[in-house]
Amino acid sequence: MKKDDTIFFEQLEQIAQGLAATFAPFCEVVLHDLRDPQHAILAIHNNLSDREIGEPATELGLARIADPAFPQVIANYSNSFSDGRRAKSTSIGIKDSQGRYVAALCLNLDLTLFNSVQSAMAEFTKVDARQPPLETLNRTNADALRAAIDQFAARKSKTPRSLRAAERKALLKELKEAGFMDVRHATDTVGAYLGVSRSTVYTDSREVGRASGEGGL
Repeated sequence: MKKDDTIFFEQLEQIAQGLAATFAPFCEVVLHDLRDPQHAILAIHNNLSDREIGEPATELGLARIADPAFPQVIANYSNSFSDGRRAKSTSIGIKDSQGRYVAALCLNLDLTLFNSVQSAMAEFTKVDARQPPLETLNRTNADALRAAIDQFAARKSKTPRSLRAAERKALLKELKEAGFMDVRHATDTVGAYLGVSRSTVYTDSREVGRASGEGGL
């Protein structure tokens, strides 16, 4: 192995170690040396598949060796471990300066725990749909309003309470245009969900109204 190649693979190993430490213990991280397909596994961290260093390349590795045009990143594909546990995998091919695949970094996430939690949450939140509603606790349609706020915040990659003043005003503009602010107690609901006072919502809404040539909420 050339000195440059040694340094190159040492750096990939550092990346593999960092990813493994970050996502331990649920994610296996495997570094493949595709120059030696019969002994491709160079390193394996958080070993969930019971494979060993020196084992051969997988089908994806062989496909990359055979075809430099093979996709470099294949993310979030369904997989399984040898004992049947479901996994979600991502495979990243690494090319050399000639455009040939020489390595691959693979992440295999064990879904067992997450599926169990998902099932438990589904059971916990399940309601008896056969029973007619006996009462309503949400006369102001606050759930729909909060859902609209969540969607806006998600588009900004933030939580509702982390929205800045300019973002709050943009949110209020959207809520007003969608008719949410015409609902009774909407100002109180918005303020509580954003973690700001009722007066702040009024002040922001007046500024939104002036900017658009309309009145406040």
